[in-house]
Amino acid sequence: MNPFLANILINTTKKFRKGNLPEQRPSEYRLAKKYKQLVTAVKRNIKNFILIVTGIFSASFGFKGFLLTNDFIDGGATGISLLLAALSDIPLYVFLILVNLPFIALGYKIMGKQFAVMTMMAIIGLALCVALVPFPNVTDDDLLVAVFGGFFLGAGIGLSIRGGAVIDGTEILAIYLSRKIGLSIGDIIIVINVFIFSVAAYLLSIEIALYSMITYIVASKTLDFVIEGIEEYIGVTIIASQSSRVKEMIIEKLGRGVTIYKGQGGYLKDGIAEEKDIIYTVITRLELNKLNTEIEKIEPNVFIVMNTIKDIKGGMIKKRPLSH
Repeated sequence: MNPFLANILINTTKKFRKGNLPEQRPSEYRLAKKYKQLVTAVKRNIKNFILIVTGIFSASFGFKGFLLTNDFIDGGATGISLLLAALSDIPLYVFLILVNLPFIALGYKIMGKQFAVMTMMAIIGLALCVALVPFPNVTDDDLLVAVFGGFFLGAGIGLSIRGGAVIDGTEILAIYLSRKIGLSIGDIIIVINVFIFSVAAYLLSIEIALYSMITYIVASKTLDFVIEGIEEYIGVTIIASQSSRVKEMIIEKLGRGVTIYKGQGGYLKDGIAEEKDIIYTVITRLELNKLNTEIEKIEPNVFIVMNTIKDIKGGMIKKRPLSH
């Protein structure tokens, strides 16, 4: 361990015994544990900082290089900011802060202080980048503006989310409203964006509103791609009478890890619940067809439940080498 860090950890973990007994020095195990936690926290904070800064520059490039000079908008809080900037002489960076302030306050209420502070700093950073960093106007072609403006904006929002902050507060409002009125987050975001694009069609033009919808679709897909990654993971739960063969197939032919749950069937046979092995594994969408094909070879009528997984960490995520 680095001696300098060790001294810091000793000073921050001092404990005193009751009475006037001498000071107790932390054990090597405690120091090593504190050191590991410190290194992990520093690495995570550096990674988050890089992601947020990269996201800010990407979104700023989408704004100034494509959308802003052509009066195109996007959905959500950024779309509202772009719409207000297009209808007034007030610069975009002012609206980016003002429009997102209520969402930051709401985020503090439902997500906590740390999230609100990081989001506030990210939005201020975005506003400063838009105000101070010069970006060239890349093209005036409407279709290219809609597609690539949405791409860079969606990538920026996605990178910021991966860093633990948001630069568009619509999702915060959607989470809050979903808890209050019972609608899904996706439905609420759709309603908000339908309202924004309807106002844009009335105040700007129908053509700009239609192109802006393309921008929103591209930004949404790019955001999903950045957050979920290249491979979309699927969680698969399998209940089969020949569970041992299915397990071996998944390990040997797909190269994936499995987890076995012990369960009982709800249907009673002769008054006795049949015990079953429940298999759970995580695969990519590209492997789904192969999994179904191999399972049909073993047991055609097997019961399978599949769920989309937004993110995954730890375990056997990467495929293990197949045995030949």
